[in-house]
Amino acid sequence: MALENKKIRVLIVDDSAVVRQAMSSILQTDPEIEIMGTASDPYIAAKRIQMEVPDVITLDVEMPRMDGVTFLKKIMTQHPIPVVVISSLTEEGSQTALKALEYGAVEVIAKPRMDTKEFIEESRIRLIDAVKTASKAKLFPRHNVLRVEPKLSADAVIPKAPTMSMIKTTEVVVAVGASTGGTEALRVFLEALPADCPGIVIVQHMPENFTRSFANRLNELCTVNVKEAENGDAVMPGHALIAPGNKHMLLKRSGAKYYVEVKDGPLVNRHRPSVDVLFRSTARYAGANAIGIIMTGMGDDGARGLLEMKEAGARTAAQDEETCVVYGMPKEAVQLGAADQVLPLEKLAQFAVKPF
Repeated sequence: MALENKKIRVLIVDDSAVVRQAMSSILQTDPEIEIMGTASDPYIAAKRIQMEVPDVITLDVEMPRMDGVTFLKKIMTQHPIPVVVISSLTEEGSQTALKALEYGAVEVIAKPRMDTKEFIEESRIRLIDAVKTASKAKLFPRHNVLRVEPKLSADAVIPKAPTMSMIKTTEVVVAVGASTGGTEALRVFLEALPADCPGIVIVQHMPENFTRSFANRLNELCTVNVKEAENGDAVMPGHALIAPGNKHMLLKRSGAKYYVEVKDGPLVNRHRPSVDVLFRSTARYAGANAIGIIMTGMGDDGARGLLEMKEAGARTAAQDEETCVVYGMPKEAVQLGAADQVLPLEKLAQFAVKPF
């Protein structure tokens, strides 16, 4: 008799009983996830882990007795376990969550919103996807998990244009998409770029408010100027625009100049912002004047968009498996034939500035 697929056992750590109950209810709607237990603070969580080791921990970062980041550091040095950080949508919360990513958290998501039917469903999708992604991170290999939620394509935000190769100009745009592991990958990529590099537009799957803190931090570290994109921002050499969390970002063109449109819209591939939306708009408005790069991440967001960019004449690359935290998005792009080259992380900056 065939053995049943092992469920992903989750330990929920949060000082709020309401949040623990809400997250338990959300996660239990997926048949591939099992709630191993809950804990109101890290000390109780540590005792639970001594009895039974979970596959994934969801961790609040703001708790009494011991904060989540301190607990995370202890876990990663003593008994590494995939951790999804659950953070409030505040400036302080986002700064703390970025520290948690530095210390080894796999994902960071906003605390579930339970005020409307739409937000309940989006919170469910994001939380379940984050837990499944964490269970598959490279340091903690797991069996493949089927995704059962329906997905919208980029058609929901921008229709596909007829495939055609735009005449090349001297103005080049680099479009980049990343998800799990992308915060570190983007730092490495952007730090290696010269001040006169082409204009860059980036989608990194992160909650709202988190992207601003992330962009500000990168701006302090990199030679290029990095900022969270605002609607109408120009795409200029030596500048990188990061899509704001919970908003789609599209590349647009006015004459010979490029700018971004930041807008609302449904989840695309269960994400907002979506890499596919950015890549499709780049294929339409930049064509052969673009370079597309897809980095580490779970799922397939960006794979079809990268193929559309390639078909429009853009030069494309995917991060290789060895340097990815999760080889999901790049793998899907490679399998579609969307990537001209498959490169290690440290070679992607060179690819982005290589003359056509």
